[in-house]
Amino acid sequence: MRIIARSAAKTQSNWHEILANSIRSGQQLLQQLQLSNHPELASQAAENDFPVLVPRPWLELMKPADPLDPLLLQVLPQAAETLSQPGYVSDPLGEIATNVQPGIIHKYQGRLLLIAATGCAVNCRYCFRRHFDYADNRLSRQQWQQSLDYVRNNPEISEVILSGGDPLMLKDVHLAELVSAIEAIPHVKRLRIHSRLPVVIPARITESLTAMLASSRLDCVLVLHINHPQEISAELQGGVTLLKQHGITLLNQSVLLKGINDQADILVGLSEKLFQIGILPYYLHLLDKVAGAQHFDMPLQQAQALYQQLHARLPGYLLPRLAQEESGMTGKTLIPLEANQGNDSF
Repeated sequence: MRIIARSAAKTQSNWHEILANSIRSGQQLLQQLQLSNHPELASQAAENDFPVLVPRPWLELMKPADPLDPLLLQVLPQAAETLSQPGYVSDPLGEIATNVQPGIIHKYQGRLLLIAATGCAVNCRYCFRRHFDYADNRLSRQQWQQSLDYVRNNPEISEVILSGGDPLMLKDVHLAELVSAIEAIPHVKRLRIHSRLPVVIPARITESLTAMLASSRLDCVLVLHINHPQEISAELQGGVTLLKQHGITLLNQSVLLKGINDQADILVGLSEKLFQIGILPYYLHLLDKVAGAQHFDMPLQQAQALYQQLHARLPGYLLPRLAQEESGMTGKTLIPLEANQGNDSF
Protein backbone atom coordinates (compact mmCIF):
# COMPACT_ATOMS: atom_id res chain seq x y z
CA MET A 1 0.00 0.00 0.00
CA ARG A 2 2.80 2.45 0.82
CA ILE A 3 4.46 1.76 -2.55
CA ILE A 4 1.21 2.61 -4.37
CA ALA A 5 0.80 5.78 -2.32
CA ARG A 6 4.32 6.95 -3.20
CA SER A 7 3.71 6.15 -6.88
CA ALA A 8 0.46 8.10 -6.91
CA ALA A 9 2.06 11.07 -5.17
CA LYS A 10 4.91 11.07 -7.68
CA THR A 11 2.48 10.94 -10.62
CA GLN A 12 0.43 13.82 -9.23
CA SER A 13 3.59 15.86 -8.73
CA ASN A 14 4.60 15.10 -12.31
CA TRP A 15 1.42 16.44 -13.87
CA HIS A 16 1.81 19.69 -11.96
CA GLU A 17 5.41 19.97 -13.12
CA ILE A 18 4.37 19.25 -16.72
CA LEU A 19 1.71 21.95 -16.54
CA ALA A 20 4.16 24.47 -15.08
CA ASN A 21 6.52 23.81 -18.02
CA SER A 22 3.88 24.55 -20.68
CA ILE A 23 4.37 26.68 -23.77
CA ARG A 24 3.01 30.19 -23.11
CA SER A 25 3.52 32.18 -26.29
CA GLY A 26 2.67 31.80 -29.96
CA GLN A 27 6.24 32.44 -31.08
CA GLN A 28 7.59 29.85 -28.65
CA LEU A 29 5.05 27.39 -30.03
CA LEU A 30 6.21 28.05 -33.61
CA GLN A 31 9.84 27.73 -32.59
CA GLN A 32 9.25 24.34 -30.97
CA LEU A 33 7.55 23.12 -34.17
CA GLN A 34 10.29 24.31 -36.54
CA LEU A 35 8.03 27.10 -37.85
CA SER A 36 9.98 30.08 -36.50
CA ASN A 37 10.60 31.26 -40.07
CA HIS A 38 6.85 31.97 -40.26
CA PRO A 39 6.29 34.34 -37.30
CA GLU A 40 3.23 35.80 -39.01
CA LEU A 41 1.31 32.59 -38.26
CA ALA A 42 0.90 33.65 -34.62
CA SER A 43 -1.00 36.85 -33.85
CA GLN A 44 0.24 38.84 -30.86
CA ALA A 45 -3.06 40.76 -30.74
CA ALA A 46 -5.03 37.51 -30.47
CA GLU A 47 -2.62 36.26 -27.82
CA ASN A 48 -3.08 39.46 -25.81
CA ASP A 49 -6.84 38.90 -25.83
CA PHE A 50 -6.67 35.20 -24.91
CA PRO A 51 -3.36 33.78 -23.61
CA VAL A 52 -1.52 30.81 -25.09
CA LEU A 53 -1.20 27.70 -22.93
CA VAL A 54 0.01 24.42 -24.46
CA PRO A 55 1.37 21.50 -22.37
CA ARG A 56 4.39 19.74 -23.83
CA PRO A 57 2.80 16.24 -24.05
CA TRP A 58 0.21 17.82 -26.37
CA LEU A 59 2.97 19.59 -28.30
CA GLU A 60 4.70 16.24 -28.86
CA LEU A 61 1.63 14.96 -30.75
CA MET A 62 1.91 17.74 -33.35
CA LYS A 63 3.70 17.30 -36.66
CA PRO A 64 6.84 19.47 -36.89
CA ALA A 65 7.03 22.01 -39.72
CA ASP A 66 3.34 21.60 -40.54
CA PRO A 67 1.41 24.90 -40.22
CA LEU A 68 -1.87 23.05 -40.84
CA ASP A 69 -1.42 20.45 -38.13
CA PRO A 70 -4.91 19.88 -36.64
CA LEU A 71 -3.66 20.06 -33.06
CA LEU A 72 -1.61 23.19 -33.66
CA LEU A 73 -4.58 25.03 -35.17
CA GLN A 74 -6.63 24.39 -32.03
CA VAL A 75 -4.18 26.36 -29.87
CA LEU A 76 -2.37 28.80 -32.20
CA PRO A 77 -3.47 32.45 -31.79
CA GLN A 78 -4.43 33.65 -35.26
CA ALA A 79 -5.22 37.06 -36.72
CA ALA A 80 -8.73 35.83 -37.65
CA GLU A 81 -9.60 35.91 -33.93
CA THR A 82 -9.31 39.69 -33.88
CA LEU A 83 -11.92 40.22 -36.61
CA SER A 84 -15.43 41.16 -35.54
CA GLN A 85 -18.33 39.30 -37.14
CA PRO A 86 -22.06 39.79 -36.44
CA GLY A 87 -23.66 37.01 -34.43
CA TYR A 88 -20.49 36.01 -32.58
CA VAL A 89 -20.67 37.24 -29.01
CA SER A 90 -18.90 36.94 -25.65
CA ASP A 91 -21.67 34.86 -24.02
CA PRO A 92 -23.10 32.66 -26.80
CA LEU A 93 -24.93 30.30 -24.40
CA GLY A 94 -26.47 32.96 -22.19
CA GLU A 95 -24.65 31.63 -19.15
CA ILE A 96 -24.61 34.99 -17.38
CA ALA A 97 -28.38 34.70 -16.85
CA THR A 98 -28.09 31.16 -15.45
CA ASN A 99 -25.03 31.86 -13.28
CA VAL A 100 -27.43 31.89 -10.32
CA GLN A 101 -24.67 32.39 -7.75
CA PRO A 102 -20.86 32.25 -7.81
CA GLY A 103 -19.77 28.79 -8.93
CA ILE A 104 -23.21 27.55 -10.05
CA ILE A 105 -24.72 27.50 -13.56
CA HIS A 106 -28.22 26.05 -13.43
CA LYS A 107 -30.04 25.98 -16.75
CA TYR A 108 -31.27 22.39 -17.21
CA GLN A 109 -33.82 20.54 -15.10
CA GLY A 110 -32.45 17.88 -12.76
CA ARG A 111 -28.80 18.80 -13.18
CA LEU A 112 -26.52 21.74 -12.67
CA LEU A 113 -22.98 22.75 -13.44
CA LEU A 114 -20.59 23.47 -10.62
CA ILE A 115 -17.49 25.43 -11.57
CA ALA A 116 -14.92 23.41 -9.66
CA ALA A 117 -11.86 25.20 -11.04
CA THR A 118 -11.33 28.41 -12.96
CA GLY A 119 -8.22 27.40 -14.90
CA CYS A 120 -7.46 24.99 -17.73
CA ALA A 121 -4.40 23.00 -18.76
CA VAL A 122 -4.75 24.13 -22.38
CA ASN A 123 -6.30 27.21 -23.94
CA CYS A 124 -8.34 26.06 -26.93
CA ARG A 125 -8.91 28.98 -29.27
CA TYR A 126 -12.56 28.02 -29.92
CA CYS A 127 -13.46 27.89 -26.20
CA PHE A 128 -17.01 29.12 -25.64
CA ARG A 129 -16.01 30.41 -22.19
CA ARG A 130 -12.96 32.37 -23.34
CA HIS A 131 -14.72 35.56 -22.18
CA PHE A 132 -16.34 34.08 -19.04
CA ASP A 133 -15.77 36.02 -15.81
CA TYR A 134 -13.90 33.37 -13.85
CA ALA A 135 -12.76 35.99 -11.33
CA ASP A 136 -16.31 36.27 -10.00
CA ASN A 137 -16.62 32.46 -9.87
CA ARG A 138 -13.38 31.68 -8.04
CA LEU A 139 -14.72 30.33 -4.77
CA SER A 140 -13.50 30.58 -1.21
CA ARG A 141 -14.12 27.67 1.16
CA GLN A 142 -17.17 29.50 2.52
CA GLN A 143 -18.55 29.99 -0.99
CA TRP A 144 -18.02 26.27 -1.69
CA GLN A 145 -20.40 25.60 1.18
CA GLN A 146 -22.91 28.04 -0.29
CA SER A 147 -22.73 26.21 -3.62
CA LEU A 148 -23.30 22.87 -1.90
CA ASP A 149 -26.18 24.41 0.06
CA TYR A 150 -27.77 25.37 -3.26
CA VAL A 151 -27.62 21.70 -4.32
CA ARG A 152 -28.97 20.54 -0.95
CA ASN A 153 -31.88 22.96 -1.16
CA ASN A 154 -32.93 21.79 -4.64
CA PRO A 155 -34.05 18.14 -4.23
CA GLU A 156 -34.86 17.79 -7.95
CA ILE A 157 -31.12 17.87 -8.74
CA SER A 158 -29.96 14.30 -9.30
CA GLU A 159 -26.75 15.05 -11.19
CA VAL A 160 -23.90 17.43 -10.46
CA ILE A 161 -21.62 18.28 -13.36
CA LEU A 162 -18.12 19.47 -12.49
CA SER A 163 -16.79 21.86 -15.08
CA GLY A 164 -14.79 25.06 -15.25
CA GLY A 165 -12.20 25.82 -16.40
CA ASP A 166 -11.26 22.21 -15.90
CA PRO A 167 -12.27 20.43 -12.68
CA LEU A 168 -9.26 18.12 -12.84
CA MET A 169 -7.07 21.17 -12.25
CA LEU A 170 -7.92 20.52 -8.58
CA LYS A 171 -5.43 18.39 -6.70
CA ASP A 172 -6.74 14.91 -5.92
CA VAL A 173 -7.08 15.69 -2.21
CA HIS A 174 -9.22 18.77 -2.89
CA LEU A 175 -11.29 16.99 -5.52
CA ALA A 176 -11.91 14.14 -3.09
CA GLU A 177 -13.08 16.61 -0.47
CA LEU A 178 -15.56 18.11 -2.94
CA VAL A 179 -16.82 14.73 -4.14
CA SER A 180 -17.28 13.59 -0.55
CA ALA A 181 -19.41 16.64 0.18
CA ILE A 182 -21.56 15.96 -2.89
CA GLU A 183 -21.93 12.30 -1.88
CA ALA A 184 -23.42 13.47 1.42
CA ILE A 185 -26.39 15.04 -0.42
CA PRO A 186 -28.92 12.17 -0.60
CA HIS A 187 -30.82 13.20 -3.75
CA VAL A 188 -27.67 13.44 -5.91
CA LYS A 189 -27.19 10.17 -7.81
CA ARG A 190 -24.63 10.97 -10.50
CA LEU A 191 -21.40 12.89 -10.76
CA ARG A 192 -20.23 13.96 -14.20
CA ILE A 193 -16.77 15.42 -14.77
CA HIS A 194 -15.99 17.24 -18.01
CA SER A 195 -12.26 17.48 -18.64
CA ARG A 196 -9.68 17.93 -21.37
CA LEU A 197 -6.75 17.67 -18.98
CA PRO A 198 -6.13 13.90 -19.35
CA VAL A 199 -5.97 14.39 -23.13
CA VAL A 200 -3.28 17.07 -23.02
CA ILE A 201 -1.49 15.72 -19.90
CA PRO A 202 -2.29 11.98 -19.58
CA ALA A 203 -0.31 11.82 -16.31
CA ARG A 204 -3.31 13.53 -14.70
CA ILE A 205 -5.02 10.12 -14.50
CA THR A 206 -3.50 9.19 -11.16
CA GLU A 207 -4.01 6.13 -8.98
CA SER A 208 -5.64 8.30 -6.31
CA LEU A 209 -8.03 9.94 -8.78
CA THR A 210 -9.09 6.57 -10.14
CA ALA A 211 -9.54 5.04 -6.69
CA MET A 212 -11.57 8.01 -5.48
CA LEU A 213 -14.02 7.82 -8.41
CA ALA A 214 -14.25 4.03 -8.20
CA SER A 215 -15.11 4.07 -4.49
CA SER A 216 -17.77 6.78 -4.73
CA ARG A 217 -21.40 5.90 -4.00
CA LEU A 218 -22.27 8.14 -6.98
CA ASP A 219 -22.37 6.85 -10.54
CA CYS A 220 -19.30 8.60 -11.93
CA VAL A 221 -18.97 9.62 -15.56
CA LEU A 222 -15.86 11.21 -17.07
CA VAL A 223 -16.52 13.10 -20.30
CA LEU A 224 -13.33 13.75 -22.24
CA HIS A 225 -12.97 16.31 -25.01
CA ILE A 226 -11.17 14.90 -28.04
CA ASN A 227 -11.62 16.41 -31.49
CA HIS A 228 -9.18 14.47 -33.67
CA PRO A 229 -7.76 10.91 -33.62
CA GLN A 230 -4.23 12.36 -33.52
CA GLU A 231 -4.99 13.48 -29.94
CA ILE A 232 -5.24 9.90 -28.69
CA SER A 233 -1.77 9.01 -27.44
CA ALA A 234 -0.47 5.74 -26.04
CA GLU A 235 -0.20 7.46 -22.66
CA LEU A 236 -3.86 8.48 -22.76
CA GLN A 237 -4.82 4.94 -23.71
CA GLY A 238 -2.98 3.66 -20.63
CA GLY A 239 -4.88 6.04 -18.38
CA VAL A 240 -8.20 5.17 -19.97
CA THR A 241 -7.48 1.47 -19.41
CA LEU A 242 -6.92 2.16 -15.71
CA LEU A 243 -10.23 4.04 -15.45
CA LYS A 244 -12.12 1.33 -17.32
CA GLN A 245 -10.69 -1.38 -15.06
CA HIS A 246 -12.22 0.50 -12.14
CA GLY A 247 -15.65 0.76 -13.75
CA ILE A 248 -15.66 4.45 -14.64
CA THR A 249 -18.01 5.34 -17.51
CA LEU A 250 -16.09 7.20 -20.24
CA LEU A 251 -17.67 9.37 -22.91
CA ASN A 252 -16.30 11.82 -25.44
CA GLN A 253 -17.59 15.04 -26.88
CA SER A 254 -16.08 16.84 -29.83
CA VAL A 255 -16.53 20.21 -31.47
CA LEU A 256 -16.94 20.33 -35.23
CA LEU A 257 -14.14 22.63 -36.36
CA LYS A 258 -13.50 23.92 -39.88
CA GLY A 259 -10.07 22.92 -41.13
CA ILE A 260 -9.48 20.51 -38.24
CA ASN A 261 -12.02 17.67 -38.20
CA ASP A 262 -14.56 18.64 -40.89
CA GLN A 263 -14.00 15.49 -42.97
CA ALA A 264 -15.89 12.21 -42.71
CA ASP A 265 -12.73 10.09 -42.70
CA ILE A 266 -11.37 12.00 -39.69
CA LEU A 267 -14.57 11.74 -37.65
CA VAL A 268 -15.13 8.08 -38.54
CA GLY A 269 -11.54 7.38 -37.52
CA LEU A 270 -12.07 9.26 -34.27
CA SER A 271 -15.16 7.24 -33.33
CA GLU A 272 -13.43 3.96 -34.12
CA LYS A 273 -10.27 4.86 -32.22
CA LEU A 274 -12.28 6.07 -29.22
CA PHE A 275 -14.20 2.82 -29.04
CA GLN A 276 -11.01 0.81 -29.47
CA ILE A 277 -9.58 2.27 -26.25
CA GLY A 278 -12.87 2.12 -24.32
CA ILE A 279 -14.54 5.52 -24.80
CA LEU A 280 -18.03 5.97 -26.28
CA PRO A 281 -18.71 8.88 -28.66
CA TYR A 282 -21.30 11.16 -27.03
CA TYR A 283 -21.78 14.55 -28.72
CA LEU A 284 -20.47 16.24 -31.84
CA HIS A 285 -21.13 19.90 -31.11
CA LEU A 286 -21.65 22.63 -33.62
CA LEU A 287 -19.38 25.54 -32.75
CA ASP A 288 -20.75 27.87 -30.09
CA LYS A 289 -20.77 31.30 -31.72
CA VAL A 290 -18.25 32.93 -29.42
CA ALA A 291 -16.41 36.07 -30.50
CA GLY A 292 -12.90 35.19 -31.64
CA ALA A 293 -13.70 31.70 -32.92
CA GLN A 294 -15.73 32.49 -36.04
CA HIS A 295 -13.01 31.12 -38.36
CA PHE A 296 -13.68 27.62 -36.98
CA ASP A 297 -17.39 27.69 -37.87
CA MET A 298 -19.06 26.05 -40.84
CA PRO A 299 -22.54 26.38 -42.42
CA LEU A 300 -25.31 24.24 -40.93
CA GLN A 301 -26.10 22.52 -44.23
CA GLN A 302 -22.46 21.54 -44.64
CA ALA A 303 -22.43 20.10 -41.11
CA GLN A 304 -25.60 18.13 -41.83
CA ALA A 305 -24.15 16.76 -45.07
CA LEU A 306 -21.04 15.67 -43.20
CA TYR A 307 -23.15 14.04 -40.50
CA GLN A 308 -25.11 12.23 -43.17
CA GLN A 309 -21.86 10.56 -44.23
CA LEU A 310 -21.11 9.54 -40.64
CA HIS A 311 -24.63 8.15 -40.30
CA ALA A 312 -24.08 5.99 -43.38
CA ARG A 313 -20.68 4.68 -42.27
CA LEU A 314 -20.96 4.13 -38.51
CA PRO A 315 -23.11 1.82 -36.39
CA GLY A 316 -25.46 3.65 -34.05
CA TYR A 317 -23.34 3.08 -30.95
CA LEU A 318 -20.36 4.82 -32.59
CA LEU A 319 -22.37 7.75 -33.95
CA PRO A 320 -22.12 10.84 -31.72
CA ARG A 321 -25.21 13.02 -31.57
CA LEU A 322 -24.89 16.16 -33.65
CA ALA A 323 -26.04 18.91 -31.31
CA GLN A 324 -26.04 22.61 -30.64
CA GLU A 325 -26.34 24.37 -27.32
CA GLU A 326 -28.62 27.39 -27.52
CA SER A 327 -29.35 30.08 -24.99
CA GLY A 328 -32.69 29.69 -23.21
CA MET A 329 -33.37 26.10 -24.30
CA THR A 330 -34.23 23.37 -21.78
CA GLY A 331 -31.65 21.00 -23.25
CA LYS A 332 -29.24 20.63 -26.13
CA THR A 333 -30.76 21.00 -29.59
CA LEU A 334 -30.25 17.84 -31.66
CA ILE A 335 -29.57 18.63 -35.30
CA PRO A 336 -31.60 16.46 -37.71
CA LEU A 337 -30.21 14.76 -40.77
CA GLU A 338 -31.10 16.24 -44.12
CA ALA A 339 -34.51 15.39 -45.54
CA ASN A 340 -33.12 12.67 -47.81
CA GLN A 341 -31.81 10.61 -44.90
CA GLY A 342 -31.48 6.86 -45.28
CA ASN A 343 -32.25 4.09 -42.83
CA ASP A 344 -31.18 4.26 -39.21
CA SER A 345 -27.75 2.97 -38.28
CA PHE A 346 -27.66 -0.46 -36.68
